[in-house]
Amino acid sequence: MILRDLAHARAGDKGDISCISVIARDPADYPRLEREVTVERVRAHFAGHLRGAVRRYALPGLGALNFVLEGALGGGVTRSLALDAHGKCLASRMLELPVSGDDGAAADGRLGEG
Repeated sequence: MILRDLAHARAGDKGDISCISVIARDPADYPRLEREVTVERVRAHFAGHLRGAVRRYALPGLGALNFVLEGALGGGVTRSLALDAHGKCLASRMLELPVSGDDGAAADGRLGEG
């Protein structure tokens, strides 16, 4: 199972910082998002792409997590030669993060990480 099965996401940018909001499709799945979509797992998921810190802000009233990824946009819109200088595709990449299913097994067969 991947995060896309449980949530949708939106991305925004400010300079070289990408903000990605992950919103549970069903409020009942929010505790699973909180448990599994950790700073450590997001940092590992974007390894090789980030040059800075990752911070997570929980918004339980909205059933959402907001991640701030520093150094994620190649210097920012005015300095980057990337095709996606605003980093909008990073939201789709975030949704590829493996999460455990109801049986505790991730899409790749490993137990989900908490």
